[in-house]
Amino acid sequence: MSAAVASADAAAPAPQPAADDGAVPDVVDQVAVARLYGEPLFRLPQDLYIPPDALEVFLEAFEGPLDLLLYLIRRQNFNILDIPLASVTRQYLDYVEQIRSHNLELASEYLLMAAMLIEIKSRMLLPPKKHDDGSEPEDPRAELVRRLVEYEQIKLAAAKLDQLPLLGRDFLRAQVHIEQSLQPRWPDVSPDDLRQAWREILQRAKLTQHHTITREQLSVREHMSLVLKKLQGRRFVEFHELFDTTRGVPVLVVTFIAMLELSRERLLEVTQAEAFAPIYVRLAYTPN
Repeated sequence: MSAAVASADAAAPAPQPAADDGAVPDVVDQVAVARLYGEPLFRLPQDLYIPPDALEVFLEAFEGPLDLLLYLIRRQNFNILDIPLASVTRQYLDYVEQIRSHNLELASEYLLMAAMLIEIKSRMLLPPKKHDDGSEPEDPRAELVRRLVEYEQIKLAAAKLDQLPLLGRDFLRAQVHIEQSLQPRWPDVSPDDLRQAWREILQRAKLTQHHTITREQLSVREHMSLVLKKLQGRRFVEFHELFDTTRGVPVLVVTFIAMLELSRERLLEVTQAEAFAPIYVRLAYTPN
């Protein structure tokens, strides 16, 4: 909202008539009085006409009646708790008179505040009337002061929020694109995972073990061949499927040793899709 509107004829002094038509008016430091299409103009045209509203000077921008009233108080260092209403109201009415000639609809909001200021001033001129309980009457300016204080606090808080860094205005969000490999990479099987899987096999074997004592010759090479036969023609086999839990713990131990030996000789691979997922065994891939 403009605080003052000044016409061009009031802002600039009227040109002095030239002595004759061919005379050149005085210039300051050899500077032309104006420029027309880039060319210096040392003499004003005789038929020059400037409309009264051709030049508008915007001194201040206000967001409403409270903003204007707070500006008038702070500009003259008045105490907001003891507002000199006569001086402030006079300045306020001068401003309302200026904007009323240009925008009557906008001036109506300011006229309402002006009427409130005049009412408060008239109440201050009347003798104060005490309440029935004998207490002193409230200052007529109290409600206006409360509204001004609240408005100023909100305005200062809004200014502090506006000073905070804002996305899109003060900084931009960084975006980084990382190309991932299309080939899935399975996590490596740690010794702890094998140990835990082996414990589960032992616990399952104890549930089906026999109480017979026999002496059996077990061959690691033989069980290596058995493991390779079970994997032949199959893409993946779960770890526990390679163990025959019905033949007792000794057979399980030999089978496990046979698997470790095959893994050491790179004849089979132990894989796992993700952490804590089932463990799979497959034949090692040998390129042709």
